[in-house]
Amino acid sequence: GYEATQRIRTSGLPGEKIIPIIAMTANVFREDIESCIASGMNDHLGKPIDSDELIATLRKYLLHK
Repeated sequence: GYEATQRIRTSGLPGEKIIPIIAMTANVFREDIESCIASGMNDHLGKPIDSDELIATLRKYLLHK
């Protein structure tokens, strides 16, 4: 995920800096979340995925552009 995020953020594609990237991982310690955000991801969801949290997070980035 970190490498993919870095490649997206430096791809040269239009909108590369604003494409929503959300980590979905079982690594849920504060350090893990901070690493995801520091790598350029917008948000973090811990597994197992809670469907209400997933929907709220997607709405946050997809409906409020």
